Amino acid sequence: MGLLDIFRISKIKQENEQLKAANIEMQNKIASLGVNEYYETQKKIELITKESDDKLAATSREIASNNTIMSDLREEIASLQETSNKLKKQVDTQSKKLSRTKELYKSIDHAINNFFESDAEYSNCRISTRDFEDLELISPSIILKLHCMDVKDLRKAYKENEKQINSILDKYSARYTTKANKSIYNLMVIALRAELQNILYNLKYEKLDKSIDDVKIVSAKYLKIAGEGNQSIAGTLTKFIGEIEYLFMNAVKIEYNYYVKKEQARQEQLAIKEQMRQEAEERKALEAEKKKIEKEEAKYHSEIEKVQEALNAALSDAEREKLQERILELQSQLSSVIVKKDEIASLQNGKAGNVYIISNLGSFGNDVFKIGMTRRLDPQDRINELGSASVPFKFDVHSFIFSDDAVSLEKELHEHLNNKRLNKVNMRKEFFKVTIEELEDLVMSIDPTAEFNRTMIAEEFYQSLSTDEVYNSNFALQEIMEDE
Repeated sequence: MGLLDIFRISKIKQENEQLKAANIEMQNKIASLGVNEYYETQKKIELITKESDDKLAATSREIASNNTIMSDLREEIASLQETSNKLKKQVDTQSKKLSRTKELYKSIDHAINNFFESDAEYSNCRISTRDFEDLELISPSIILKLHCMDVKDLRKAYKENEKQINSILDKYSARYTTKANKSIYNLMVIALRAELQNILYNLKYEKLDKSIDDVKIVSAKYLKIAGEGNQSIAGTLTKFIGEIEYLFMNAVKIEYNYYVKKEQARQEQLAIKEQMRQEAEERKALEAEKKKIEKEEAKYHSEIEKVQEALNAALSDAEREKLQERILELQSQLSSVIVKKDEIASLQNGKAGNVYIISNLGSFGNDVFKIGMTRRLDPQDRINELGSASVPFKFDVHSFIFSDDAVSLEKELHEHLNNKRLNKVNMRKEFFKVTIEELEDLVMSIDPTAEFNRTMIAEEFYQSLSTDEVYNSNFALQEIMEDE
């Protein structure tokens, strides 16, 4: 029974109580009325009471009906939830099956696109269209223990691929019936395994393209052997080698991801070391600036004391007024020095700093921005350093965002733009491909008080585009001499 039903019953009971009270009051009045009027009033009371009872009974029946409906709905919801859970499990199962057949499809598609020739006999290690009917047999496989097995997600991908390999290898083994043909097939598999092991052994970071080419060279070599060998099994061997090329390339790519992850870890360590180096330099610079500021502060205090002594010894009002003005001026300058000192102290706490957003149209093109962090007292010093000799043009500054925790602010911006990184491997390369409008919206959502400049000035770049002359001091001197 719901709260609404309880409320309705309570209201009806309250009405009945009111009717009883009215009935008692009516009976008191009846004593002063005549007999006829008494009976008429009594009939009205009975009629009202009956209507009230009927109303209460009808409401009770409605409540009972609603409770039955609610109970049925609960059972139906529970049944639907159970059905939904079953369907979800079925969808998950089918998704896994689809994922397992994905590489098989790619392998077959690779073999069809690269190793079939229309209406041609077995020549140049190609397959003719008469073999299209046996597509289910185009599925060779190799089982290898890769270095990527040391990485959890890559190990999972390898095991999924291994399941497909085992299934396909069984089908190929059944293709050969004679001992001689089985021996040829087994020898081919052993040789190809050795070739792949050799390719994987020589695999290095940034050498993926070379390893893929090595796989293609191996495929071409064994296709030639198959084409010039036993013609009765040349077709199936050509299918086998044709599809194994894709599987080998896939194995190389999985293994290569192991080296990519190692490189990412190495780059992260380098980033930590670089950050520590920069922090040490910044702390050193801040400490030097702090000592400089403290010396200035001491000079102002000393000067104020001297002027104060002169003020105490002054005789004329004019001289006193002049000395007081000087004290106020010195105190104002001292306040600026103290503010600067506080800024240095804030930067020295290890977290405070400026997050910068810069671009370099001439060097990196449009919609490419670098987002970094510096603890320099003047963040522009860091920008000038970045644009010194490593790039052909100066950087344009779009925003300096001061924060008490600049490291966290920089990390937040990087996480929002992580899928827009130009370099997907080296996280030290803080360049992002994003529109200026999207970048501004992101900055404003994080810090509405931040200033943001949308203009890419690129002054040196545009000047360089406008002329073939090289601007330098000698050129300027020649122009002046010619004018004279």
